[in-house]
Amino acid sequence: MKQTRLASAGPLISVLGYGGAALSGSYGPIDGAQARAVLQRAIDLGITFFDTADVYGNGLSETLIGEAVKSSRSECRITTKVGMIRSADRASTIINGRPDHIASACDASLARLGVDTIDLYYLHRVDPGVPIEETFGAMARLVETGKVRALGLCEALATTTRRAQAVHPIAAYQMEYSLWCRDCENEILPLCRELGIGFVAYCPLGRGFLTGTVSAASSEQDLRARDPRFEGVNMLRNLALLPPLRDMAGTYGCTTGQVALAWLLGKGDVVPIPGTRNLTHLQENADAQAVSLSASDMKRLDDIFPPDAISGQRASPEALARLGH
Repeated sequence: MKQTRLASAGPLISVLGYGGAALSGSYGPIDGAQARAVLQRAIDLGITFFDTADVYGNGLSETLIGEAVKSSRSECRITTKVGMIRSADRASTIINGRPDHIASACDASLARLGVDTIDLYYLHRVDPGVPIEETFGAMARLVETGKVRALGLCEALATTTRRAQAVHPIAAYQMEYSLWCRDCENEILPLCRELGIGFVAYCPLGRGFLTGTVSAASSEQDLRARDPRFEGVNMLRNLALLPPLRDMAGTYGCTTGQVALAWLLGKGDVVPIPGTRNLTHLQENADAQAVSLSASDMKRLDDIFPPDAISGQRASPEALARLGH
């Protein structure tokens, strides 16, 4: 696997990471043995950047990733997140950015991961009821005590990001980014480039849409069952965008998902973190690093998938309410 540097002075990591949200149960039940096989294969393929969160499976994703990288800890970089709390029945989610919660949640994540230090610790969502200076100050103290090496921020406003940066340097900013969701391009991505912050793209395959193999949620437990872009007329309109992507994939002798990942890799400073529970899909994702799109095809994809091309909001109303603070 090719390597890249996360941010201007960040650590060397694989150009593609692994997104641990796939191990959260959000797309269906988790088979422990299958998950362990996928994680081990990811390591064998040279993936060294593993992303998770305490809320994914209420700790299950952290536990599985911690177990998987134990024998390769020196080569792997583990990132996790804090600030979201989901009820056991997954029916409700609250945001908590209070300093006392940050401290206790970090200790719990360290225990589940089985490590002494978290390489990159993100604030998962900004708590609008707590000044970012207080939340990020508590996270900065974790760096001072050696529990965390670097800090990150997810889905925050540009103004909030600047305020957090004034408290402690931000190593990475994470946001949804793909041909399916280009919201970051106007303000956030330029800001990261200005401040020297690494950019990590989650859901780089549009929750499977860009693979051309997903047209509906697999079950009521699948979060896509509540995703407006996968519903009714919206989905029919979105599916109509796929034929040119399939044509381009045919030209390059690859899959549509590999073209979508190659488009992100072609940006030069974006680290996609696709997640999967499937060994075949994992291999396909890893092989995307070998697909080098021409400048004209990068531009063609920009034109096929302009920011306003996708029908439907990118998340449910409840999830959208947690963004942009």
